[in-house]
Amino acid sequence: MGNVKSETPVSKTEFRDLNLVHRGKVRDLYEVEDKLLMVATDRISAFDVVMEDPVPNKGKVLTRLSLFWFDLLGDILPNHLITAEVEEYPAVCAPYLEELRGRSMLVKKAKPLPIECIVRGYLSGSFWQSYQRDTTVCGFTLPGGMVESEKFPAPLFTPSTKADLGEHDENISISRMEELVGAAETERIVDVSIKLYQRAADYALKKGIIIADTKFELGWYEGDLILIDEVLTPDSSRFWPREQYSPGKGQPSFDKQFLRDYLSTMAWDKKPPPPKLPAEILEKTGARYAEAVERIIGS
Repeated sequence: MGNVKSETPVSKTEFRDLNLVHRGKVRDLYEVEDKLLMVATDRISAFDVVMEDPVPNKGKVLTRLSLFWFDLLGDILPNHLITAEVEEYPAVCAPYLEELRGRSMLVKKAKPLPIECIVRGYLSGSFWQSYQRDTTVCGFTLPGGMVESEKFPAPLFTPSTKADLGEHDENISISRMEELVGAAETERIVDVSIKLYQRAADYALKKGIIIADTKFELGWYEGDLILIDEVLTPDSSRFWPREQYSPGKGQPSFDKQFLRDYLSTMAWDKKPPPPKLPAEILEKTGARYAEAVERIIGS
């Protein structure tokens, strides 16, 4: 993947001297002093179910891309990154440096928002499904007659709740978000999320990638709003090749839609346990992630 050499996949980490505080769909989170150590494994999820088969090097690709975006977007909103240089990590991490290299970040311990900050530039996914039933989606009255994958007149901020692992997030209205985080905070979050998306989308388009939509994680740190978790990766975004873009249908993608499409051909109820994934599907999924990174930041 990119300039990352192939290695044994990392399904999960076990750092005995570190305090594991959370194991998510992809990331293992450790508490280190008053900071957090965020480790991107090679796990992949689809339909909110974590697959048993990892995608080799995926965690390193996600980390590399997130670091790139943190740097590009830092003037719009500060982020939680302290360092990704393992030699600068606290001494307690020393036994694990090689395992951490390239797939981890030492970050500030922020308080995450209770909502997902989703920005959509194109009519796709669950929004397209809802639009076909009613042109008013999540409180937004959309133009009639739009087709799948069509670009919106302007990006939309569409928040959702945060579901527990294995559950589905639920789209909510802006007014419901105001009830959860406050009106003034909502205005600030909407404004900065759209600015982040627009900067990234404009940049990616020049590199041949359409960012159809993305999910940002924001949090509070010492009273300030900051960007946290990963950012603008194939795990949290829909990346489409610009040269193949054709409204009126689903688009080929550089994200895990390829895996979702494969799983949709199987007699699987989209609940645990997940099916076994063929090596070819894992390899092709990884190749799509790698191409997205290579287009955006070079090999």
